[in-house]
Amino acid sequence: MKSVLTAAAALTLLASPALAQEAPTWSLAIHGGAGVIERASLSPERDAAYRAGLQAALDAGSAVLARGGSALDAVQAAVETMEDNPLFNAGRGAVFTAAGKNELDAAVMNGADLNAGAVAGLTRTRHPIAAARAVMERSPHVMLIGEGAESFAASVGLEQVEPSFFFTESRWQALLKALRDKGLPLPARPAGAPPEPSTLARPVPLASLNEAPLDERKFGTVGAVALDSQGRLAAATSTGGMTAKQWGRVGDVPVIGAGTYASNADGCAVSATGSGEYFIRATVARDICHRTAEGVAVKPAADAEIAEVGAIGGEGGVIVMGKDGAVAFSMNTSGMYRGEAGSGRASRVAIYADEEASR
Repeated sequence: MKSVLTAAAALTLLASPALAQEAPTWSLAIHGGAGVIERASLSPERDAAYRAGLQAALDAGSAVLARGGSALDAVQAAVETMEDNPLFNAGRGAVFTAAGKNELDAAVMNGADLNAGAVAGLTRTRHPIAAARAVMERSPHVMLIGEGAESFAASVGLEQVEPSFFFTESRWQALLKALRDKGLPLPARPAGAPPEPSTLARPVPLASLNEAPLDERKFGTVGAVALDSQGRLAAATSTGGMTAKQWGRVGDVPVIGAGTYASNADGCAVSATGSGEYFIRATVARDICHRTAEGVAVKPAADAEIAEVGAIGGEGGVIVMGKDGAVAFSMNTSGMYRGEAGSGRASRVAIYADEEASR
């Protein structure tokens, strides 16, 4: 009789809602760049296109986390989705350098062990964020650049493409305008690019809805931060850099501690977007995590750091993930493409600074 009662009691305990296994707790936030992004500058159709792109990235990362996957896998999935979306300045849709090339930078960091990887100046690797992770996990280094980074990415089996894969007409026309404004020479149209469209005979050329606006005025970067069900934090950031950049310029994205940082010990993961030179000088991402390590909540920590960036002349924004899954967005610009999702709450996206993230 005793064994029967024990078995029955065990079944009761297992069926108890209070003791049943809880669903995994996770949280995710993304951004697609900050800058002069105002309602008057986006048509309803383009507004909807950006929101759909953000939602697709959230869905990709959320799918990983909801099935118990790692924060690293989630941020990579979210960022790769935006790297493949021509609306965002990362991967396919990256801006052009003054020489008429797409040069791609990315970084990733694992908050659980402070391991990190970064790449700069890629021209053929389809997903720069995958290359950054490969540097972190499959090399003894933290950052690789240029041809060396490209050769390494190919050697570990990452997808390689022709440089024209990254070409979009709107980014090319933005380059030509920037160079004309600066009185700099115009490069030849890239090999493999589609023929120049006949619509360019118009005074103001029209961009496809699946490309960035021709007059876009933002700091083009994409990023993601996540907390997984095992409590691990991760951050990832990817960018095409600045339109018409020269001399091999590299911004804050691949600089660990400037544009990207994650630390479980500090209780913080950060991905930044903005005027990279200022974010490097202010060591933005690491400083936010230093604030959270001292007990400051993620929102005031982010706001205080963005205020410091502004004080030295910088513009942009950050997304921050806390060790409890709390999400913070902070910017000193009129907008930032952004979104968040998490277990037990609906996903939300936003564009303008004065709106709450909403689905």
